[in-house]
Amino acid sequence: MLSNIFPATELQGLARRRRRSEDFKSVRHNLVPGETSNGWTVAKKNRATTRLKRPKTHDILLEDRAWSLLYQMGFVYLSGEGGCVLTASDDGSGPTSQLDILAFDDEVGIVVECKSSKTPKRFADFADALGKLVATRQILTKVLSRQYPSSRKRHVKYAFFLSNLSLGETDLQRCDQQAVAIFDLSDLDYYEALVSQIGTAARFQFLADLLPGRRIAGLELIVPAVRTKMGAYYCFTFSVSPEYLLKIAYVSHRAKGKASDVDTYQRMIKKSRLRKIREYITNDGIFPTNIVVNLKADCFDFQRAKQEDASATDATFGWLRLKPSYKSAWIIDGQHRLFAYAGHVRSSKSVVSVLAFSGLPASEQARLFIDINAEQKKVKQSLLQELYAELHWGAEDPEARVRAILSKAIQALDTRPESPFRGRILKADERRTDQRCISLTALFGALGRPGFHISQLRKGEVVEFGSLWSGSNDETLRRTVRVVAAWFDCIRTEAETLWELGQGRGGGLAMNDGVTVCINVLRSVLQHLQEKGYRLLQLDDEELVGKLTPYASAVGRYFALLSKEQMELFRSLRGIQGQTTGTRRVQQALNGQFSDYSPPELQEFLAQEKAQTNVKAYELITEIEQILHKTVVEELKREYTSTLDDWWFSGVPVGVRKKVRERIEEAQGKTGGEEENFDFIDYRAIIQHEGNWPLFKDILSDDGGKDRGTKWIVEVNDIRKGVMHASRGLRMPITSERLAYLENRLEWIRTRVSSKEE
Repeated sequence: MLSNIFPATELQGLARRRRRSEDFKSVRHNLVPGETSNGWTVAKKNRATTRLKRPKTHDILLEDRAWSLLYQMGFVYLSGEGGCVLTASDDGSGPTSQLDILAFDDEVGIVVECKSSKTPKRFADFADALGKLVATRQILTKVLSRQYPSSRKRHVKYAFFLSNLSLGETDLQRCDQQAVAIFDLSDLDYYEALVSQIGTAARFQFLADLLPGRRIAGLELIVPAVRTKMGAYYCFTFSVSPEYLLKIAYVSHRAKGKASDVDTYQRMIKKSRLRKIREYITNDGIFPTNIVVNLKADCFDFQRAKQEDASATDATFGWLRLKPSYKSAWIIDGQHRLFAYAGHVRSSKSVVSVLAFSGLPASEQARLFIDINAEQKKVKQSLLQELYAELHWGAEDPEARVRAILSKAIQALDTRPESPFRGRILKADERRTDQRCISLTALFGALGRPGFHISQLRKGEVVEFGSLWSGSNDETLRRTVRVVAAWFDCIRTEAETLWELGQGRGGGLAMNDGVTVCINVLRSVLQHLQEKGYRLLQLDDEELVGKLTPYASAVGRYFALLSKEQMELFRSLRGIQGQTTGTRRVQQALNGQFSDYSPPELQEFLAQEKAQTNVKAYELITEIEQILHKTVVEELKREYTSTLDDWWFSGVPVGVRKKVRERIEEAQGKTGGEEENFDFIDYRAIIQHEGNWPLFKDILSDDGGKDRGTKWIVEVNDIRKGVMHASRGLRMPITSERLAYLENRLEWIRTRVSSKEE
């Protein structure tokens, strides 16, 4: 028998308590000191009592969140607080089993076991937990059928909800064999967000993940339809009630974070948009456009009807027989229109027009989604990079395949519980925070460099694979995620405080430039190991991680030992030049610990630094700036003479004037007057300003128009940034080529100005 089971309508009070992230209780005032020592804090003081609150423990919070999710999905019966008790006999005697959560209705029964850890770790004794759970399946099915009979066959499904616990491949295989589903916190976050948007209709999305392909009893339907062909694929046009389509439809949202799924291209549903569409439906609005879906091949059949015109070959009328099952109709476009009907009184009375493809591959579904939406304002173009895997997973071009693998690998790093990047990667539809600040684009660029997956390519054919290649797409995806996660996990372990700051004050490691630096170093270490004679392609994932670990830990220690000032200087290194400087500094630190690690680019860097090219560059730039300043200001004062300040107001652009004034104001006049506070790049704006060009084009311009002729100022300014503003110890040495450029430019401006003076 089952005990502690209640109709959902009797559990409103329990639902309110379980939805909270804190526990509450009231005690008399004199008992408060004793309670506060147990972690309780004062929430409110009443006349005779004090209301206390305390955060729920991680295990209780997980169980409450999972239970609340099933309650909000609208299951008819749920277990009460503390779970339900299952006894094999009807009289309550004999062995018993406790089930954390049981939710069921006439169609489905869901058993959920919740396991949680305070900190991320591997679930060591999962096999025992799995064995104990599935041992109850046969008894539960019989007891549930006997105690709560249903008019149709009830599907019973078991699932684990895990928090901060990861499973190995062997454990995941056991789950597949036992038909037990696994959900982690990212899944829970997704379903909570979904149920808040579409209410009880989220249950069908949940069931589609739990019971893919299971037939829904009593929902077989025959509708008139027209079959046509678009390209290489058949499609059907028909009408159906939204209530029916909601039960069989499935949307694989990108917010769900299943990186192993290549058919995930939809954006998350927006509640505000649903609200507007619901209002439109209530006001008798109609939808003239189709909801576009893809039907599973085994979930329908089509019977041709008699044609009025037997010669018509472009379209065929007939009867479409839908044999509905969970996850049988994939929504390609129109999810908001469909889910706006969820819970609406017109969902069973209205009809929607459907364009249903048959056997459309995921890559074509994603391409069709883009074709429909790419030109609309609501679609962010950055989404295309996230969709790269869906579009190119099976590409013949090896570079396209690698980029597809990288797209999925990066998104997997953002969702895996054990990943140091969990919740850190900023994707198309997410908001930037101090922690979620690493762009997918930055990782995509850094990991896409030669050497990781493809070392040498000739005429579109791979001559030599990189050390992260592992044969098939799926195997390479697993290897990439494992190695990159392990590399950064070592760095995070050694510099945990710095990593957790993200882009917050004092941070700088777990940001685009910092992460790119670490990936650059990983690439050089892989090359170093290859040169030492290790055949990295022949090492399995764990063996490769073992070789990399000492170097990764050394990188982490380098960052952990940086002072506050040094970290600020590292963070100030921006762009490609800054990333190169940061990479060389980390490589220099590794060279101090591993003497045989000496990349050629590091030696060139140190040689340039030894030659003190920056000192020479500093002197050259200073003289160029002095000549440029003197020439520009004197020419303006000679040209604009109506008043004493006419040169300033007539010759200097308003944007430059505003910036200079703000600088003087901030410094309270300590930096001098207007002409002493120009930035180097400001001289270009002044030269190009309105009537100034005739004054300067023969003195300070190369051949060409305004932009081309003054481009040299931009080039000198870029070099100047690395010389004037970088700190010693993090400064990027100027190359001999750039030094020669500065020498030539100084000689050029000297000659031009001298000629003008003569």
